[in-house]
Amino acid sequence: MRKLMILLLVVSAMMLSACSLFESANQTVKYADQAQEHMNRLSDFAEQAPQMIRDAATDPETKQQLEDRLVALKEDIMQFNLLEAPAIAQDLHQQLIEKNQVLLQEINDALANGHLALDRIQNSPIIQTISDITSLLNRIENLGL
Repeated sequence: MRKLMILLLVVSAMMLSACSLFESANQTVKYADQAQEHMNRLSDFAEQAPQMIRDAATDPETKQQLEDRLVALKEDIMQFNLLEAPAIAQDLHQQLIEKNQVLLQEINDALANGHLALDRIQNSPIIQTISDITSLLNRIENLGL
């Protein structure tokens, strides 16, 4: 009887650790997917922004669209920064948060008093900052998956 109890205890412990390992892997995959989506949104903006900035100088509708995209990008960045990263990605997530904070400040500078100031965005390093952030994509893709 005692051997049976010990065997059940060992099997139970193994099952619990397997579940924990599975949950950890699942969290890592989920985080990597969310980070990938964040990077894709940043990349899309970086690709479209230069032309939008040029067009916004003469087209009020494009200027409004650019302003709306910047506001949406701010929201996305703030939501991403609130994510809880798995242990394997803690350092990487902290780096992303720090770079996102820089990007948020640049966006806030371009959105003077809540409205897009074209002269500020034209001289802003926003695109370069996004490039710096998306350069971390390879590290996200290689989170041990």
